[in-house]
Order: sequence, then structure tokens, then C-alpha cells
Amino acid sequence: PDGRARFELEARVAQRLGGLPMPTIAAIEGNALGGGLELALCCDLRVASESALLGMPEVRLAVTPSTGGTQRLPRIVGMARAKELLLTGRVITAAEAERIGLVNEVVPAGTAVARADEIGEEIAQRGPLAVREVKTLVNDALDRDLAAGHAAEVETSVRIFATDDLLEGATAFLGKREPDYHGR
Repeated sequence: PDGRARFELEARVAQRLGGLPMPTIAAIEGNALGGGLELALCCDLRVASESALLGMPEVRLAVTPSTGGTQRLPRIVGMARAKELLLTGRVITAAEAERIGLVNEVVPAGTAVARADEIGEEIAQRGPLAVREVKTLVNDALDRDLAAGHAAEVETSVRIFATDDLLEGATAFLGKREPDYHGR
């Protein structure tokens, strides 16, 4: 009756998506409004079609975001822009979303999925252990003070420097060839 079970389920889905250890990329071909944008905000990167519209129009309907929009949007676009979008319920174009950092890239209509796949392939060519560790470090950056963040980087670097992937990356670089990483 009060929607609690649905809201909690949606929150768990968003938290699981946002917490995946591998990079995630949202391909926005249509409109990402309300819950759709909240799901896209859970992803590490966002690619939008030039015809896409994005926004958090919940206040227009006298409701509030319930899937992390008030928490993730400020971390992505900053507090002032997030308040502007959340308090007005304004819907913006993909071009404006790119300008304010809400999306990483705007592409021609019908190509967002293909472009997201290209970016995913590019990331997949990198050292998988390093990619996952970088994602974790960046995700945790705003929850730590600068000194603690630097300490976490050092500890992570020590772990990564002891991997086979690091040796493969260095060997491939010196041999002027593409690396063949195995996540070890």
C-alpha cells in the first residue's frame, strides 16, 4: 500500500548495479527520465543519443526520487546542478547533459549501444585487475579524506605490482605488441 517493498527492491537493484566490480556503461537511446536516469547514474559511464532527453521530473508529480537519484546525481554533476535538476524537475537535452558532465559522450541517434560497446571493448583490452581496482579507488574517493585516498592508492599499487598482468603489460610495451592479460 505504501510502496515500500517496491522502493526497497528498486534501491537494491540500483545498489547492485552500482556496486558491480567491473565497469558499466549506460547506452541511452531514448529518454532517461526519473527511474531510467537513476539506473543510468548507477553506471560508470553514460553514452547518450543526440535525441535523448534526461531528467529527474519527480517533483512535477509531487513525488521524490527513490532509486538513488538524490545521492548519485550530485556526485556526478555537482551539488548546484543536481539541486537545479532535482528541484525544478527540468528535462534537458543530451547536449546539455554532456556539457554539465551528466553523460560522457553524445552520439548520433541509433548509435549509443554501438558506441557503448566500443568503449567496453577498449576497457576490456586493459589490465582487468587494474581496471577493477581503479573503479574501486574512484568510487571510494569522495568517502575518504585525501591522505586516506593516497594511502589506498599506494596499497593498491603494491598489490597490482605483484601481478602477472603487470609483467605482461610491461613486456608487451617493451616488445611493442598488444598485451594478453589474464587477470592474475
